[in-house]
Amino acid sequence: MSHPDPRPLRASAPSAPLAGRLGVPGDKSISHRALMFGAVAVGTTEITGLLEGEDVLRTAAAMRALGATVDNTGPGAWRVSGRGVGGLVEPADVLDMGNSGTAARLLLGLISGHPLFAVMTGDASLRRRPMKRVTDPLSATGAQFWTREGGRLPLAVRGAADPLPIDYVLPVASAQVKSACLLAGLCAPGTTRVVEKEPTRDHTENMLRHFGATVSVEDTAEGRVIRLEGQPELVAAPVLVPGDPSSAAFPVVAALLVPGSRVVVENVGLNPLRTGLFTTLREMGAALRIENERIAGGEPVGDIVAEYTELSGVTVPPHRAPSMIDEYPVLAVAAAAARGVTRMKGLAELRVKESDRLAATAALLAVNGIKAEIEGDDLIVHGTGGAIPGGGTVETHMDHRIAMSALVMGLAARSPVTADDAAFIDTSFPGFATLMNGLTAGAPLAAP
Repeated sequence: MSHPDPRPLRASAPSAPLAGRLGVPGDKSISHRALMFGAVAVGTTEITGLLEGEDVLRTAAAMRALGATVDNTGPGAWRVSGRGVGGLVEPADVLDMGNSGTAARLLLGLISGHPLFAVMTGDASLRRRPMKRVTDPLSATGAQFWTREGGRLPLAVRGAADPLPIDYVLPVASAQVKSACLLAGLCAPGTTRVVEKEPTRDHTENMLRHFGATVSVEDTAEGRVIRLEGQPELVAAPVLVPGDPSSAAFPVVAALLVPGSRVVVENVGLNPLRTGLFTTLREMGAALRIENERIAGGEPVGDIVAEYTELSGVTVPPHRAPSMIDEYPVLAVAAAAARGVTRMKGLAELRVKESDRLAATAALLAVNGIKAEIEGDDLIVHGTGGAIPGGGTVETHMDHRIAMSALVMGLAARSPVTADDAAFIDTSFPGFATLMNGLTAGAPLAAP
């Protein structure tokens, strides 16, 4: 399935090493949440560094449709005047969440606790993604859902007039499902309790506290138990959105693979539940270090310095998957250039991302001359210990991360690599090609 107007993009080995300092777009996870929490807080929330990609702009439009005042006041600067917990109003039209699973799932949680009716849809990719994983637990609030076969969008929701708190044990490690349950719990009296067997990104918990909610986290024999005290008075609070570590992954890996390169990515979010890729790259021998560490808006932030390194294959344990679930395609590119075999274990969750990201990653490698196989939920990559052959055209399947991974591969390959459609990169990393081209001579990323 391709975009109505595919925009292929080709990457070739640059004529000079990558060098320079750059910032990456704001963290997508935090940007979605800043808009949503601002909309249900009392007062005006000032957001700086918001990711202005298509996914987040869909969330901004949805919050407007639900009654919040959302204004763009400058590049990355936004102002949200909220309606307070329980104050959202019924939207007059369908909520179109575009390509964003995060926006769709979190918003279903928020709507579930409000006595309103809404219809939600998305693009062709989002309409294939499973929503049952959130509608099942959210039904316990008293909300009702009508979906297509398999629990897919478009769907209709009638939120609960008197929402009940949820007590839910997550069957899969998913920050989106956890967050949907917590957001539904905002409008419910009493305590909402969510248990996760594997810790997942905790931006929702951090930001709820930042806005004044009472959230406790306890590690128990059952797993990590998160409790939210319902019906808090959320009060507007400024949010500084750090650079997205999932976006920083692409220039970082490119610098590690292109000989002679040294790149500094500034102001990157370093939440320990998001930095599995950087841990893994260090295990592979990468010259990566963090400078200027600090806390901003409740989140750890720093600058990542990456220098060209000859990498070695490793085994990535399955418990690390939630902290790097979006980074496996670009890790596979690093593994392709490494010495020896890299085995990434426990990647079942990749099958239900924007594409079947596991199959798409294996295909990306194969079409560029890298031996790779999928065994169960594991991806095994046989590295070349040097240059990647390249020369392939990668099917991106409307998946921005597959497209960017293919282009990073092209920078480190003997023959150029083409992404069949780079249009979707704008959902998470507007200006990606311009920024990467700015790190070196010529324009290694260009239309074929």
